[in-house]
Amino acid sequence: MRLPASHPRRTASEDLSHGASLPRYVAGPLVQVIRRILMAFAVLTAAVVLVYADRGGYLDNHDGHVNFWDVLYYVTVSLSTTGYGDIVPASHGARLITTFLITPLRVLFLIILVGTTLEVLTERTRDQWRVAHWRKNLRDHTVIVGFGTKGRSAAETLMSAGLARDQIVIVDPSGKVVEGANADGYAGVIGDATRSDVLVRARADRARQVVISTQRDDTAVLVALTVRQLSTTVRIVASVREEENVPLLRQSGADAVITSASAVGRMLGLSVISPSSGAVMEDLIQHSKGLSLRERPVTKSEAGRSPRDTDDLVVSVIRGHQLLPYDDPDAATLELTDRLVVIQRARPEEAKVLTDKRERGPGSWRIPRR
Repeated sequence: MRLPASHPRRTASEDLSHGASLPRYVAGPLVQVIRRILMAFAVLTAAVVLVYADRGGYLDNHDGHVNFWDVLYYVTVSLSTTGYGDIVPASHGARLITTFLITPLRVLFLIILVGTTLEVLTERTRDQWRVAHWRKNLRDHTVIVGFGTKGRSAAETLMSAGLARDQIVIVDPSGKVVEGANADGYAGVIGDATRSDVLVRARADRARQVVISTQRDDTAVLVALTVRQLSTTVRIVASVREEENVPLLRQSGADAVITSASAVGRMLGLSVISPSSGAVMEDLIQHSKGLSLRERPVTKSEAGRSPRDTDDLVVSVIRGHQLLPYDDPDAATLELTDRLVVIQRARPEEAKVLTDKRERGPGSWRIPRR
């Protein structure tokens, strides 16, 4: 995307027919108006210079003499197509200038005057094409329903794990929230995610995973049901406030359910009982810090060895559809097809990217126009 000069302002492009908005950069309304005024004055000045240079070839029916003010008056009424006929080109040179120079400038002047309407139509057509092209090629992406604190943190965590920004789609009922997501470079859909047509606009039916981070548990249940109705293969991860709603979310089709209230309560209790243990857990939860939890495949050199013999601290072993603790007898010998959940140091480049983002603010991200 481009950032024009004169203090550009980034806005969200919302396509009403498709219900999706993609991040882009445009100049603010004041900048666009000033630009058009300057262009109009440039055309007017060019026409005045041309006519004044050959003012002797023009005839003023009032006094027969054409001065600078007569030229300015003639050019103004000529470019605006008013044409009172009191000043006319009399010589062949003046008529040639009017035909081949003044007339094109008149057309250009009119284009500038109606440029706002033309630009709106052009931008709308281009945005419709961009959204249609985006929806046609979007698949195996991640849909985040609800872009509050939890949803934003989930997006940053996914990107720190290597997911591309253009593979994340935000769904939120608030237009301001989606506009803010666009400002950060995310594509967004404005609407109620409990409606299947809204999720279809986000291509949740072709997504790899859906993260549900709504403010209400009942909304999360309805969203999970709607997503599962659209796709039986998409992975659904949901957040709920109350632990008693976890079974309901699982029955609605969620593959994993995170209880925010209980998790916060356990962190509070752990921090009181053992402040150091609480600090370590917070370090694991917050990405870009000293430690991070990751899932990775078993390497060839690790196959046949014990989880304790790996370079990383193994927490669990994933074998098929089973999640085995590191000290489980069945996980005593690693297989090449296993995956490991390990504790690693946060990669320096991730910490740098996120630190730079915080320093520059959300408006500093630039996403190429498609």
